[in-house]
Amino acid sequence: MTNGDNPAIGKRIHADGISTNYHEAGQGTPVLLLHGSGIGVSAYANWERTLPALGRHFHALAIDVVGFGFTDGPDDAEFNLDYWVRHVISFMDAKQLEKVHLLGNSFGGALALAVTVRHRERIDRVVLMGSAGTKFEVPPDFNAGFGYRGRKEDLKVLLKNFTLNPSLITDDMINLRFDTFHRPGYDKIFEKLFPGSREEKMNVLVTPDEQIAGIENDVLLVHGREDRVVPKETSLHISSLIPGSELHIFGQCGHWSHRDKEARFNQLVTDFYRNGQA
Repeated sequence: MTNGDNPAIGKRIHADGISTNYHEAGQGTPVLLLHGSGIGVSAYANWERTLPALGRHFHALAIDVVGFGFTDGPDDAEFNLDYWVRHVISFMDAKQLEKVHLLGNSFGGALALAVTVRHRERIDRVVLMGSAGTKFEVPPDFNAGFGYRGRKEDLKVLLKNFTLNPSLITDDMINLRFDTFHRPGYDKIFEKLFPGSREEKMNVLVTPDEQIAGIENDVLLVHGREDRVVPKETSLHISSLIPGSELHIFGQCGHWSHRDKEARFNQLVTDFYRNGQA
């Protein structure tokens, strides 16, 4: 399959020895976007509308983190925060990005937290959207593949948990994620990503409170008040730990702030990054 057949397939570069799929737009200060998890997720599926919006002001890059999308998943991979953090930093090295702003959604927020804690000299400002990364009571709609039986109808139900606006879940979106997940051999990689119960899946992504409290970066946390996947209390807790943090709660908004409140979200994030350059 080529990128002419599938918009989720972008450019490729080797990072940590892994052939990595990524997309980029714009120029200037680099912003690295880290996607969430779930059935058929990829950088493009998560950020197709956010990437060009940020690309009007920054050098925006979005990668398929190892184990997701169209980045290779090595047979001997042990998927955990150590492995994912190393992949992100290796991608930055391969692209010669000395320092970046980060934007992380859900799983990507947890990964952004971990990268910032472990490589603070490489990270400038951080935006966490509906972020995991700390312990919370996992709600029934926490989406890690539960309830998916391989049908497009199941996928549509799972995706609707992310938004308060059902019209956002288009046939194109469903087909893209369905085809990404159901390509030959990917089901075996997905099974290895987050084994165990909902709680065990969440615990894989936890950075200890005392480490989060040591973050000196400016951090913006964005959360939907009606988020059914990761409760808003998670961002409230993370914000309470980080001295230089701001917290924005969108009303009438689900897990996907970047889609439920697209224009306001893009402006909020753009202004936050720009303020760091003043």
